[in-house]
Amino acid sequence: MMKKRLWSLPAIGLALLFIQCNKKASPGKTNGPAEYDILHPDAWITKADQSALLQKTDLSTAEVAGNSPVITIDTSRQYQTVDGFGYTLTGGSAVLINQLPAEKKQALLEELFGNNANAIGVSYLRLSVGASDLDSVTFSYNDLPAGETDVDQSKFSLAPDQSNLIPVLKRILAINPAIKIIAAPWSAPAWMKDNNSTKGGSLKPDYYDAYATYFVKYIQAMQAEGITINAITPQNEPYHPGNNPSLYMTATMQRDFIKNHLGPAFAKNNIRTKIVVYDHNLDKPLYADTIYQDPGASKYVDGAAFHLYAGEVSAMGQLHDRHPDKQLYFTEQWTGSREPFNTTLLWHIKNVIIGTLHNWSKIALEWNLANDPSFRPHTPGGCTECKGAVTINGNSFTRNVSYYIIAHASKFIPPGARRIESAQVNGLSNVAFITPAGKKVLLVLNENVTPVSFKLQDGKAGAPISLPAGSVATLVW
Repeated sequence: MMKKRLWSLPAIGLALLFIQCNKKASPGKTNGPAEYDILHPDAWITKADQSALLQKTDLSTAEVAGNSPVITIDTSRQYQTVDGFGYTLTGGSAVLINQLPAEKKQALLEELFGNNANAIGVSYLRLSVGASDLDSVTFSYNDLPAGETDVDQSKFSLAPDQSNLIPVLKRILAINPAIKIIAAPWSAPAWMKDNNSTKGGSLKPDYYDAYATYFVKYIQAMQAEGITINAITPQNEPYHPGNNPSLYMTATMQRDFIKNHLGPAFAKNNIRTKIVVYDHNLDKPLYADTIYQDPGASKYVDGAAFHLYAGEVSAMGQLHDRHPDKQLYFTEQWTGSREPFNTTLLWHIKNVIIGTLHNWSKIALEWNLANDPSFRPHTPGGCTECKGAVTINGNSFTRNVSYYIIAHASKFIPPGARRIESAQVNGLSNVAFITPAGKKVLLVLNENVTPVSFKLQDGKAGAPISLPAGSVATLVW
């Protein structure tokens, strides 16, 4: 590959090239035996020290040294299509947003989900089916008195989310009607579980059909509200029964539930919502393999979803290599109340955004959208340190680190963009895309404690770039 790069010439040749580049025969061209375009990418930067926060700037430099790295873009090598970037709209997030004064509420939602110059274009949301641990109380959509059952789901109701979550979602859809949604339960209704509790326990096999009907009712009820659920996972974090709410579900349990109950129920009711398996950490990717290897279950499954509280992001790419016909989704990573802005920004950009996209993910989602100054609401036993993308304090809100983590992708890489080849160089993690409108986007990270100069190379065009220490930049041309 290197021998094909013009900028891998010896240092003396590189110096002559820059002399030629500085003697312009016409705007954007160089003299010499062959004309050479000069790129002028627009750039937005966020620095780990917070001295720049999604700030539009000029990162161009006069020249770079002959031994500087080159990030070469190759549009002929294309990979997965992006579905979007965003957060989980928890029930607690919706409560806080809904309590804002009308003008502030609309301004915040326009900034998050709109596409104007001041918006960040969030294009994907995750929801909990029933309560997550960032609701103030636990609930399902079919809670019953002790000893009662309702296998036909005749008492199913979205009522617990009618006051806040659904109204906020409708406002979001009015701003971005194309936003996509993936939903996951934290627990089945307690009466379906072997411990009759919202926390832990497993789904009783006798209620597999009833639980499949629960999903069908949920999708149909949300559709009746004008809300399309594009994908579901059968269980959030199936190997984490210590949360509240939660449910333990092994790979074989999930395989059998999908194969014999959920998949057939979707087919019978003409449900087109995609089924995505696992939805937990990257240290156990074989969970998905177990389901994929059963043809009766696999035929209903679109792909697998992951978190990165354990494991390595490369496991996503390895799973893709084993099952290239299945899709990959990255659905959750939290930012904590005790984690500093600088290290959080760099780690999440490298792993949650660049890392997952390089490993074939169609989406990259951070965890909760909003919290209050005390990191509430949460259930008893739920997360007490989860920091949202925004902190809502009474009538005002502030932007936190995950706002900028997602914004560096969501604002510039729309749904339908395709990942394209970009050369990986030491110290400059990066990922590139071509948008449906034909624009090219490079997201690049400088983790170093000193500035790094590099050349962006796109065909016969190039741009010398200087990226400050500890910063992330999105370049668009």
